Amino acid sequence: MISLKTESEIAIIGQGGKILSKILGQIVNAIKPGVTTGELEFLACQLIEEAGGSPSFKGYRGSPQSKPYPTALCISINDQVVHAPALPSRDIVSGDIVSIDIGMKYPKTKGLFTDMAITVPVGRIDKDAQKLIDVTKKSLELAIRKSEPGNSVYEIGRIVEDYVTSHGFSVVRDLVGHGVGHAVHEEPQIPNFPVEANKKVILKPGMVIAIEPMVNMGRYEVITGPDGMSIDTADGSLSAHFEHTIAITDKGPVVLTK
Repeated sequence: MISLKTESEIAIIGQGGKILSKILGQIVNAIKPGVTTGELEFLACQLIEEAGGSPSFKGYRGSPQSKPYPTALCISINDQVVHAPALPSRDIVSGDIVSIDIGMKYPKTKGLFTDMAITVPVGRIDKDAQKLIDVTKKSLELAIRKSEPGNSVYEIGRIVEDYVTSHGFSVVRDLVGHGVGHAVHEEPQIPNFPVEANKKVILKPGMVIAIEPMVNMGRYEVITGPDGMSIDTADGSLSAHFEHTIAITDKGPVVLTK
């Protein structure tokens, strides 16, 4: 069931989202050759604690049978699409592209959730890798513009996939965006490709959704990585990931993690 948030709830989510955006900015500024994913994890936990929040992902279970996720950050490097834990620590080197996915419950007690992600280059990267990052970021911007009340989730998926494929890349199909706010993941699912049934899922004021294009340089197929948690490209190609938490309002979409 899709939950509609009140104006006061959206205000709290927006407050948390603004804080989360600043935290992510500080983490991004710390990324450079020689930094480890463990150092970024320590920084994230420290900043979230100081802000009065708690990390959404650390301890998260997708199902009662699954292992709790071990870290506050998902740090996915190069051919890792998403969900790569920050620990055990890994070195970041020049030429990498690094995707940071972060979520926060704010305030810590009886709070609400926000979620966002960004992919950044480390040192010098080749032009194809930079194009992948640019196209993925632009596809998110197009999806946000399409998130007007009265439009459907189908239209979000269509605009993302059309733009991405027009540049020769592919959209991951095994993973999707989602509702967010009262929980880390809520209904509806927000695919980055058109699904016929989603023509009936209409965006309404009060909906809060996380839109997150995941784009591969090669094929769209993915596999579970050797750590048992990360999702990697099946063909070893690079992948990029961008995400914002969006409120649907009478005046149009509002980016809460801006």
